[in-house]
Amino acid sequence: MLIATAFVLMMTVPALALFYGGMSRSKSVLNMMMMSYVAAAIVGILYVAIGWSMGFGGDGTIFANPFELLWLDGVSTGDYIFVMFQMTFAIITAALISGAVADRLKFSAWVVFVPLWAVIVYFPMAHMVFSCTDDSLICGRIGAQDYAGGTAVHINAGVAALVLVVLLGKRIGWPKEQMRPHNLTLTMLGAGLLWMGWYGFNVGSIVFGDDPETQFPLETGRTFATTTLATMAAIIGWLVVERLLHKKATSLGAASGIVAGLVAITPATGAVNLSGAVAIGLIAGGVCAWAVGLKYKLGYDDSLDVVGVHLVGGIIGTILIGVFSTSEGAGGIDGLVYGGGFGSLGDQTLGALVAVAYSGVLTLVIGLAIKYTIGLRLDEEDEVNGIDLAEHGETAYDLHTSASGGGKSVLAASTVSPAPVGKPSTEGANA
Repeated sequence: MLIATAFVLMMTVPALALFYGGMSRSKSVLNMMMMSYVAAAIVGILYVAIGWSMGFGGDGTIFANPFELLWLDGVSTGDYIFVMFQMTFAIITAALISGAVADRLKFSAWVVFVPLWAVIVYFPMAHMVFSCTDDSLICGRIGAQDYAGGTAVHINAGVAALVLVVLLGKRIGWPKEQMRPHNLTLTMLGAGLLWMGWYGFNVGSIVFGDDPETQFPLETGRTFATTTLATMAAIIGWLVVERLLHKKATSLGAASGIVAGLVAITPATGAVNLSGAVAIGLIAGGVCAWAVGLKYKLGYDDSLDVVGVHLVGGIIGTILIGVFSTSEGAGGIDGLVYGGGFGSLGDQTLGALVAVAYSGVLTLVIGLAIKYTIGLRLDEEDEVNGIDLAEHGETAYDLHTSASGGGKSVLAASTVSPAPVGKPSTEGANA
């Protein structure tokens, strides 16, 4: 569990930071990475202070008493590893949102948004999903399965991302101006590290089983295998659809397919068998490859395709449990394919809808409060010049050239355009 926890923390810093950073423009990459690092710092401390208590402190339909286990008072040091493990889930959920608001969200607004969102939205959602008491809403009352966070993590973050991009508005020049990823090598590296870290995310979740002596070996093998196969299948599904739509199979598509598959298998990894995992991965990869283009049709500027990958992928993985789960899995429920009828499918759909509604309404309240107090968006001039320079006073690439042999330095990072990477890969996770 120490290793699993470290792996999940690695998913945010540096994996997600690299993944998002490479997809950003050169004048925004440091800010994009900083949003992940700062989210880790803020949410981590908040989780130990009140988050664990709100999520796992006791019974409650929406959340538990935030002061019952304040600063882990009453929690044995032997249980600290469980706290740290769940803390890393809270961290990456908040950090995922940042990809949607690249280039234009004020850093001060992010610093205010993250703790408010964690306390009001994530901690209660974690209680509804992971603290599976009779009173907890999604797991207990509805009965929806969510092995490692399809609702609490991915649907939750995806909906929040959609709300924020609507409140922020479009980036200057979008969609007419092509805003290509500035460094796909970083993105590919980040995707690989995310895949590696996800074994901590999914396989580490076996600690919550009721019968460790018999369940741990079974669940370890199943979750490791289903996580692996779904991700492989999603790469194929994404690239096939990308090829059909855009006549190219891109590296950005492969990296995005990795994440789509991991997102979709997260809620289902303990519930499905190997063929079910492959089916979920193929469906998620293909549908998410198509869904990232919806922003152009619907007009919302999701910079790095958080909505198309995490919201859509999270919904797919959550609902398809009702189709592909088996009674031999963690939940002991046969899905539609295995003769279980529509009951589980209904529960999973309702669980997803509750997650969408809860996150959407409360994120809107938080976003509006910030917008009409300190403001959400950068000034136009700062956005054009680059958020790295405006908010942090630095640039990622300090490129020097000599002027007439005089040794004059020219800072070019904020003005150099990235080399074209192929027509389909105009930005984010594909047009």
